[in-house]
Amino acid sequence: IHGSCETRFDGVREAFEQNFLDGKEIGAAVAAWVDGELVVNLWAGSADADGARPWQVDTLSTVLSGTKGLTSTCVHQLVERGELDLNAPVARYWPEFAQAGKADITLGMVMSHRSGVIGPRERMDWTKVTDWDFVCEQLAAAEPWWEPGTAQGYHMTTFGFILGEIFHRVTGGTVGNYLRTEIAEPLGAEIHVGTPRSMQHRCADRVAKPHIRKMLADVNAPGYPTSLSEHPKAGLAVSMGFAPDDEVGSNDLDLWRELEFPGTNGQVSALGLATFYNAMAQERLLSRKHMDVIRVCQGGLETDLVLGLRVADHGWGLGYMLNQRCVNGPNPWIFGHGGLGGSFGFVDLENQIGYAYVMNHFDPTKANADPRSVVMSNEIYAVLGVT
Repeated sequence: IHGSCETRFDGVREAFEQNFLDGKEIGAAVAAWVDGELVVNLWAGSADADGARPWQVDTLSTVLSGTKGLTSTCVHQLVERGELDLNAPVARYWPEFAQAGKADITLGMVMSHRSGVIGPRERMDWTKVTDWDFVCEQLAAAEPWWEPGTAQGYHMTTFGFILGEIFHRVTGGTVGNYLRTEIAEPLGAEIHVGTPRSMQHRCADRVAKPHIRKMLADVNAPGYPTSLSEHPKAGLAVSMGFAPDDEVGSNDLDLWRELEFPGTNGQVSALGLATFYNAMAQERLLSRKHMDVIRVCQGGLETDLVLGLRVADHGWGLGYMLNQRCVNGPNPWIFGHGGLGGSFGFVDLENQIGYAYVMNHFDPTKANADPRSVVMSNEIYAVLGVT
């Protein structure tokens, strides 16, 4: 086990080590700030499946949907500056989006996964998804899969494209570049959406990464006319901005990391992601007043029309996973985002915690509250006397 850990948080180190002793990890890292102090910064194992590349403090890990927390914060900064309005229709900023019954879909509906725009009706090949403008044209022409605002359904990949296009229309730039220049560099945080190839030698391999199509094939949530195994969207989830299928060559994976997919391809270090959420706790990125708005549950905890019951344990805020049922520790008001496979980062405003856990051994059943992570964050709360 490498890195540092304040003595009073030795329980975190012990839990981290036990994850390796139990055979649950190949390479992983965990970091936490409390009251503005870095109290945990640990890493261990290997960045590749063969054990040839030791995990380092600056090893970058794919956090998949954990990217959405980064992107949401960029968007909310524009909201706080008055450049965006959560209650305004997307079409105010992106006029073409008003097609096919989408004129009244608001920015807030997209951020809370309630717009119904989970993708076009036809599957898209991975190579076409590398063309940002083409994807946005398809989404602008697409009709919603359900009446906007009436149900929740995870915008697995369209979340990043829709918010990214709005961001571009308003600022003239991209989410990834804004994240780098306005947030990551000032904080000294290793968080990337669009990772240059010159940095990709630091990226950890994705070991046992689940195939998204297989995960969705058995979902038959209320409101869907057929099983998702028969839905075009089942394939769309893989192709629209998620990592290419595991069978593709390394060049495609390099390209995927290099391009910007603001909902799915973030590459971060644990220290970088924890530093980002610590900045949230310190109100350096958003005001407390605004954060109290964005962590209010949108629409309750009903069955998700895309993921079924998988996310009914936490609820959605405006761009973030919530903790209403306390599956990620005792504070129901924390917010952040998990990624398919087990990674997780969050901010606890009440207890001034910025936390992150990343790994390269993907658990296909986890996108939130992975036991490998929860056992460590629980140790932090135990030290703080929070139950």
